[in-house]
Amino acid sequence: MKTRQAGLGAFGSGVVLILFVAGGYYVYKYAIEPDSVSAVSCKSQQNTCLANCRKTTTEAPQAQACQEECTRKAAACVEPKR
Repeated sequence: MKTRQAGLGAFGSGVVLILFVAGGYYVYKYAIEPDSVSAVSCKSQQNTCLANCRKTTTEAPQAQACQEECTRKAAACVEPKR
């Protein structure tokens, strides 16, 4: 009796192909797209800046100066056209 060599077969090949496609999608989504497609909004940048001011400054004058700098940066920020 001859024994058949066990391999991936059609089903296994399909599963491997699906895994490669899914992996490629996540590489595109998280490594390539953020730089080119979905730019961070000005409001989001300002919120991050203000949160950073609250975390890093302990004196009121420093915090106020940091927040004013965030406001100046937000005023200079231009939203990209969609």
